[in-house]
Amino acid sequence: MSTEATEKNGRIARVAATNIAVSLVVITLKYIAYVISGSVALYSDALESIVNVMTAVTAYIAIRMSAMPPDSDHPFGHHKAEFLAAMFEGAMIAVAALLIMIKAYSGLTEGVKLEHSTLGLAINAVASAINAGWAWAMIRWGNNWRSPALVADGQHLFTDVITSVGVIVGLALAIVTGWHILDPLIAAVIAVNILMMGYRIATDSMSRLMDEAASPEIEARIRGAIEANGIGALQAHDIRTRQAGRALFIEFHLVVPGSMTVDEAHVICDRLENSIEQSIEGSEVVIHVEPEYKAKPEASGAVPL
Repeated sequence: MSTEATEKNGRIARVAATNIAVSLVVITLKYIAYVISGSVALYSDALESIVNVMTAVTAYIAIRMSAMPPDSDHPFGHHKAEFLAAMFEGAMIAVAALLIMIKAYSGLTEGVKLEHSTLGLAINAVASAINAGWAWAMIRWGNNWRSPALVADGQHLFTDVITSVGVIVGLALAIVTGWHILDPLIAAVIAVNILMMGYRIATDSMSRLMDEAASPEIEARIRGAIEANGIGALQAHDIRTRQAGRALFIEFHLVVPGSMTVDEAHVICDRLENSIEQSIEGSEVVIHVEPEYKAKPEASGAVPL
């Protein structure tokens, strides 16, 4: 593993570790807000933050695992550990939604008595502001460093922020109007919202675990690199990609003249591999060389050179 890759893995691990600390601070503030106010809506917001702590710990473990170098049992590395963490996060969100629904039902049937609600809202607002800034940073770093676990955690936190804003607005309305029934109703809406978020995270992770192809933009860059650096070859075809955590595996067939020597074909392959891996961070390229009679029509998606 290169020094640059090691440094990046270290940065991602440090962010994941900091995420645990931030989640603990936020859940403490939100739980205090719930205890002070007795609000079911603030309880639901705090409960979602418990999920944040659990998933933050899981993401940290997955990120450390994904950074482990390949071994005899895992020759392609441990990159998919991050997708497993994201799937676990989706499952934990579903559990939190169920618990919130139970609490909301209890509030609707037994009633809710709100006390010191203004102070509770203020504390919750501080916690939400912390979450908002941290979610933005995690999504940005996750995209820059190609870390699905950081992106998933950041997206979950951002959903938590949206939820918290809805709680604050709805609870303030309940206080002003005296309609305390709004409190458990808001909690029920929150449960549905985070359940949908959990579903999206889980299905996205499942798709990637099943070797989802790279985005059209990335595939266009691959084709561009092949066209620019495949001088001497005749064609590239059967270009395939699969995403595994921060790694992108790329393979294709390269058609060369039948009279070309192995050394000459190897030089072209080295040039193509270096070009693509420099252009697309985290990519690993495998090229299968074929003689010219193996060429395919351009209509099949082949790249002429």
